[in-house]
Amino acid sequence: MSLLEVKNLQVAYGGIQAVKGIDFHINQGELVTLIGANGAGKTTTLKTLVGMVKKSGGSITYDGKDTHGVPSHHFVSNGLAMVPEGRGIFSKLTVEENLLMGAYYRNDKAQILAEIDHVYTLFPRLKERYKQLAGTLSGGEQQMVAMGRAILSKPKLLLLDEPSMGLAPIIVQKIFEIIQQVAAQGVTMLLVEQNAKLALEVSQRGYVMESGRISISGPAQDLLNDDRVRNAYLGE
Repeated sequence: MSLLEVKNLQVAYGGIQAVKGIDFHINQGELVTLIGANGAGKTTTLKTLVGMVKKSGGSITYDGKDTHGVPSHHFVSNGLAMVPEGRGIFSKLTVEENLLMGAYYRNDKAQILAEIDHVYTLFPRLKERYKQLAGTLSGGEQQMVAMGRAILSKPKLLLLDEPSMGLAPIIVQKIFEIIQQVAAQGVTMLLVEQNAKLALEVSQRGYVMESGRISISGPAQDLLNDDRVRNAYLGE
């Protein structure tokens, strides 16, 4: 059974149809990517999955349950977490306070501390700066904080929205290495990313979104070799 099943999803802003009846699914343990140009509807889709934007039609089934009417703040405790575009960190809290916010609903203190140490293993820079205000970090370090915070929520499904945006190439490489490590630990992921080549290289399957619709889908390797994808998104 799919961990996430989306059928005929429609989202409208006023009279503008941003998402026009898309279907996709994510199986347990998969890393799936959603690629497309700016304005294609990718971020709107993610926000709708976590209840930040209301759908105007269709259905979303997460972990076997229809999510209609579920408040957005309930999703994290149900194992659905998102690292938003722009990171969304708490700039006036320290690095470690930001990480602890990811575990705000948990009460297993010893396990939380162990997982913070695990995050510091993944992101050694955060260990060096754990008392530093998050707002004073570089963009790459803030992205690490946002990802670490999401990991502390113990997600079943992790949504990542443009994790490479605005980062130097060496930091992008590090972020994608961590994405692969977290996926290898069994966390199911949906990755929205404009760097189509990188996203497809780390994913098992992919969907291409154009003007609010899914235009192409299939195994990631097939999409990497698809002339339509290569011409439109890989710069070839």
